[in-house]
Amino acid sequence: MGGFRSDMTGTKAMTLEAACRAAGRAFVRFDYSGHGQSSGDFLDGTIGGWRDEAVAVLDEAARGRQVLVGSSMGGWIMLLAALARPERIAGLVGIAAAPDFTEDLMWNRYGEDMRAQLKAKGVIHVPSDYDDEDYPIAYRLIEEGRRHLLLRRPIPVHCPIRLLHGKRDVDVPWMTASRIAEQVLSEDVRVFLVPDGDHRLAREQDLARIWALVDELCASAGS
Repeated sequence: MGGFRSDMTGTKAMTLEAACRAAGRAFVRFDYSGHGQSSGDFLDGTIGGWRDEAVAVLDEAARGRQVLVGSSMGGWIMLLAALARPERIAGLVGIAAAPDFTEDLMWNRYGEDMRAQLKAKGVIHVPSDYDDEDYPIAYRLIEEGRRHLLLRRPIPVHCPIRLLHGKRDVDVPWMTASRIAEQVLSEDVRVFLVPDGDHRLAREQDLARIWALVDELCASAGS
């Protein structure tokens, strides 16, 4: 489950698919609506809508219990999908997981002027370190996201959870991984911090760490 404005052809998704194929395991990657090869307008997307799409992929394209992998925003979607289909989840691997980012990392960081513009215009454009063009942010994304905030209360997810986060992540504070670990009800949660890791965690050594966590949970689930 990819990040905000990411797509299923990213380094992590492609590397995991190749590793799963080599290990004889099935793997599903997909694009949310408004992302990558999927149809739809990005500005129409919401956290709840993308959660519903992820659950639909889980229902229609995967069989049996699954290990979900979520990167950045995908870590939020991953947790929401696990809440929606707990019986289908064998484990979760979060990579710089960013639950509640629309509130904590967008709205709460915007000044009064930006908030006023967002409310008045419905859309603002903010600079991106990952794209030549500015990101469009819709007010409806912020508003709808409030229905799905997780870190304000215990999260009733009980499966094994592995959280990998770079300490040099300038987009999502590494402390978010600790907040997730504190809020989930699972008794099998481990947080792994990469001292020199950034938000993407897409270097060769990072990809090896991610695969090791996925492989561990798959093996534990008997797949």
